[in-house]
Amino acid sequence: MRKIALGLFPAITVLLMIWGFYQAIYVAPTDAMQGEIFRIIFYHVPSASVAFLFFAISLLGSIGYLAWRRTRPAWAQAADAWALSGAEVGVVFCTVVLTTGPLWGRRAWGIWWTWDARLTTTLVLWLIYVSYLLLRRFAAGPQMQTLAAVLGIFGALDVPIVYMSNRWWRTQHPAPVFGGGEGSGMDKSMVEPLLWNMLAWLCWGLLILFLRYHVERKHQQFAAEEAEEALASA
Repeated sequence: MRKIALGLFPAITVLLMIWGFYQAIYVAPTDAMQGEIFRIIFYHVPSASVAFLFFAISLLGSIGYLAWRRTRPAWAQAADAWALSGAEVGVVFCTVVLTTGPLWGRRAWGIWWTWDARLTTTLVLWLIYVSYLLLRRFAAGPQMQTLAAVLGIFGALDVPIVYMSNRWWRTQHPAPVFGGGEGSGMDKSMVEPLLWNMLAWLCWGLLILFLRYHVERKHQQFAAEEAEEALASA
């Protein structure tokens, strides 16, 4: 059953991606004000949502590592693997956000980038987690995982700031589409394609996350075996 599930999930994910593309390009109507460029929302918003989710997973993994690193080493290593995997996949989706945003902004605002609160805090979020990944890649020593966990927790603090930025401050970025003030929301004909794409990108992200977690756990296993061999030969 497990092998069947592992085989079905990638197939379902691919089908959802195809269906989401069809919904975004052929089913959703063209926006009256922005025209075809509006269709970027079906990739921009799901990517941002998934990035936030995976940074939250990285946060929980970082907290778990710090909580268990002395009492439950095996649990701590598993939590660390989730933290690293969540950060890596989160950076990928945050990169998509920072790529699609300027493409949309160039057509909507006439400029590629403006240093408003939403865009700036998103860039800071991306830079923090890129720094996290660089630390994991190039630092060494027993304290590396602890330092990375602290940085991962610090980076996650920016997520609610990014989310609330266009509520707390006046920004070039549009007001919240959902949960905003009077007049916010989307036409019903656009909501369903957006939800399909959010589901598709979530499944795609989860697939990458689980694969990356599996690879990291294997890497930890090999590193532990090499350390045992080195101690035995010493």
